[in-house]
Amino acid sequence: MTVTLLGATEIRTLAAELDVTPTKKLGQNFVVDANTVRKIVHAARVQPGEKVVEVGPGLGSLTLAILEAGASVTAVEIDHRLAARLAQTAAEHGVAEGMLTVVDADALRVTELPGEPTVLVANLPYNVSVPVLLHFLETFDHLQRGVVMVQAEVAERLAAKPGSKIYGAPSVKAAWYGEWRLAGTVSRQVFWPVPNVDSLLVGFDRAAGERGTIEERRRTFEIVDAAFNQRRKMLRQALSGLYGGSAAASAVLEAAGVAPTARGEDLAVDDYQRIAATTLAP
Repeated sequence: MTVTLLGATEIRTLAAELDVTPTKKLGQNFVVDANTVRKIVHAARVQPGEKVVEVGPGLGSLTLAILEAGASVTAVEIDHRLAARLAQTAAEHGVAEGMLTVVDADALRVTELPGEPTVLVANLPYNVSVPVLLHFLETFDHLQRGVVMVQAEVAERLAAKPGSKIYGAPSVKAAWYGEWRLAGTVSRQVFWPVPNVDSLLVGFDRAAGERGTIEERRRTFEIVDAAFNQRRKMLRQALSGLYGGSAAASAVLEAAGVAPTARGEDLAVDDYQRIAATTLAP
């Protein structure tokens, strides 16, 4: 049986059945266009037989597109009503038994994923997009690549390179795990309700091998936070609180091969990791 996708009318009918009023808090702007969900699946390079995790499936429009491509899906949904209905929707649209697993939980609290999926595909709301992505990349090292739809500002920041105006702490932390790229545009008109902000697709490919230890990552992220909490200040000033003064911070930076007069937004993740490794050295 062929998997069929949700249409705009059915999405509204489902929302009415479940008494779901799209809320800004949960980022519930439902995608009502079949071409868009297929575009996301294509951008994520989803292949038949792959295992995909989807965060925030909502009413299931993107879920069905992933299943249509022949992949199995583990869907993590925080809204109990939506989580309870998703399997029925999938069955009604031709999804074979065993292809969909629903996890009724807050994505930020999930520590196990059935089947160890290797691909992440999602439509994430602004307020949790970066925390969810970093949590999943930290927690599930079997995730090798993915594409997520987020607000344009978030996508651009995640894919930003050192020295650009939008480069920030999320850019560095995301780069710890691999390469990020902008993967496509999304029209506002494909959502219900229509949002007042633009969305983009952003994709990642995890780097081969582990970049560093858990302790190194935590220390690196601590240094990154300090550097960007005082944006546009020299690092010797921005990191002085971590090292007991600007002189001590300068010594650490020089030992790591980083100029004390550099600014946080000019450093790549490798630079931050070197600073962290210097301070963790025996």
